[in-house]
Amino acid sequence: MSTETIERPRVAGPGSGIGGNWQVIVLNDDHNTFDHVAKTLARVIPGVDLARGYAFADEIHNTGQAVVWSGPKEPAELYWEQLKSAGLTMAPLEQH
Repeated sequence: MSTETIERPRVAGPGSGIGGNWQVIVLNDDHNTFDHVAKTLARVIPGVDLARGYAFADEIHNTGQAVVWSGPKEPAELYWEQLKSAGLTMAPLEQH
């Protein structure tokens, strides 16, 4: 009896599904303060300290948005929901 490896055709390209890079994007608005944005980002996003939170707040203010986290879909959805619940204005999750 011989064993034969059968390769199944790929149904979708790499990065589809729950893997890939999903971007969590915070948008500028007229009701959140720099302090609130910076502190919320530092509290929610792993690896973001208060100084980086303020840098993101500055980028959001000056350019209208910032990608504050990128990675797999499940944590992206969690961070997106936590930021939205804290009152930040969020763009829809984007896959890149």
